[in-house]
Amino acid sequence: MKKIREILEEMEEKSLSPLATKSKNSRGRLKPEEECDIRLAFQHDRDRIIHSKAFRRLKYKTQVLILPEGDHYRTRLTHTLEVSQIARTIARSLRLNEDLVEAISLGHDLGHTPFGHAGEEVLNDIVPGGFHHAEQSIRVVDILEKDGKGLNLTIEVRDGIRKHSKGKSPIMPNEGMKPITMEGMVVRVADVIAYLNHDLDDALRAKIIKEEDIPDTVKKEIGERYSKRIDTMVKDVIFTSLEKGEISISEKMLHAMDLLRSFMFDRVYESQKVRGDFKKCYHVLEFLYEYYMKNRDEFIKDAGVEFDREPLHTSVCDFVAGMTDRYALALYEEKFIPKPWIY
Repeated sequence: MKKIREILEEMEEKSLSPLATKSKNSRGRLKPEEECDIRLAFQHDRDRIIHSKAFRRLKYKTQVLILPEGDHYRTRLTHTLEVSQIARTIARSLRLNEDLVEAISLGHDLGHTPFGHAGEEVLNDIVPGGFHHAEQSIRVVDILEKDGKGLNLTIEVRDGIRKHSKGKSPIMPNEGMKPITMEGMVVRVADVIAYLNHDLDDALRAKIIKEEDIPDTVKKEIGERYSKRIDTMVKDVIFTSLEKGEISISEKMLHAMDLLRSFMFDRVYESQKVRGDFKKCYHVLEFLYEYYMKNRDEFIKDAGVEFDREPLHTSVCDFVAGMTDRYALALYEEKFIPKPWIY
């Protein structure tokens, strides 16, 4: 009698595009293991990510606006869910593997620091060898989760996580940073679509910018409303990719997206309002890192013995990077803010 997983693998062969990554053709895992009788390989990866502690912590990690008081501002978790939704829409239209794009999407920011890119910048500045959240995400899934055992994800999911990030580099990557699967490319593009739109939406809500500040070309080519902008970008990716046989964005849309991204860096990400809190958060994490580097016993007490397995600077970096915003602030207050005497 066939296992349910084998039946599902046969269904993938019949329903997915020849360009899709089939579960049964996965390149495998870091450590060989017997596959689940029920779940497909990439479906199993998705489940492992959702049930991880790092995934739950995304709820209290900054996206762009640090510690916003409104309930509708994005966090790193809601960003992750929006990336997943956009990636799955594109994948389904192109008959690619939705389980794979969902697993990559849900895991792509597991290594992000507290306070968004403020945390990433400070750790990159002070940790030997530097720091990048995509590489830290790989450390999380390979090493840090499950008390040092890792999640043992498939090669395809790990590759997509490692190669999702762009920073200020081109949206469409060169060969060195191009994911090995079309699904990995879908997530890379979906990540840009998600953050450009929801960061713009949050910036408008926070009154960092006004509607009239948005470049006219962006309004004309992409749209004036949040839902319209996402719809326009997603459809462009789908129809251009169908035409070219690979994940692509039309030249006109790519130009408009690059213009919007430049606008967001200039008027939002590097604005005085955002950078003011950015600098404060930079110092919080800098102080915590340096404190633990000078006080190993205190570090082991706070972090737990499971972190004491690599060079101290690596272990301290892992601990600080894994913190939520509120946990980092609570530790900072405990270590550096005087407490009143009780008489």
